[in-house]
Amino acid sequence: MQRALTLYSTSIGKKVAMALSGVVLLGFTVAHFAGNLNLYKGPEAFNQYAEFLHSDMMKAPLWTMRLLLLGAFLAHVVSAALLWSKNRAARPTRYAVKKDIASDYATKTMYLTGPTLLFFILFHLAHMTFGQTFGVYEWVEGNPYDNLVHGFQQKPLAALYILGNVSLGMHLFHGIYSAFQSMGANHAKYNHLRRDVAIGLATLLTLGNVMFPVMVQLGKVRSTDQATEVEGFGESGTPMPIPLH
Repeated sequence: MQRALTLYSTSIGKKVAMALSGVVLLGFTVAHFAGNLNLYKGPEAFNQYAEFLHSDMMKAPLWTMRLLLLGAFLAHVVSAALLWSKNRAARPTRYAVKKDIASDYATKTMYLTGPTLLFFILFHLAHMTFGQTFGVYEWVEGNPYDNLVHGFQQKPLAALYILGNVSLGMHLFHGIYSAFQSMGANHAKYNHLRRDVAIGLATLLTLGNVMFPVMVQLGKVRSTDQATEVEGFGESGTPMPIPLH
């Protein structure tokens, strides 16, 4: 424990903490995206997935995951704040002329996308977890599919989700790229590979998450009441699925 605290007191230690906590947060982001793909299967599949996550069988794993995510999130935010403060203290005045040779746009905006993501996460929790609809539509208890679709049908909410996920993609790109370096995987021969991995994964998650509100806005994914009006009912009395083509 003493060695860990000593390491964390250094800049390298804080970067390692950010890398490790970032891996946990990235894993959740991938799992969250994969689960949300059930949206394309229709209301029954999506609602069953949500019900499974909140079943008694998943209660212990779910709370374990929540505590792990909370710890990783706090470690990530605190480490980033301490590094930012240390960098500011080391150079209280700006360079007269600054040449960004090794940095790129994502790197230079890292400390901007961080606070933006914090706001987006709080907004997302208020919206989808606590049912805060901001007065623009009615929340339906026990129907997460319609709640999500009705939310994405509201252009201001859809725009917030799109901007939030673009910010997430920028943050992920630099975070994944930097994590390799923080963990010692830094070699001129292979650096292009970690850059490609960072670009590929960040792009996949960004486009995949952005497409959820986009598909709803385009009318390719509809709520159950719209399905009833447009597609009619199947033999079982449930709304027929809406094809995505």
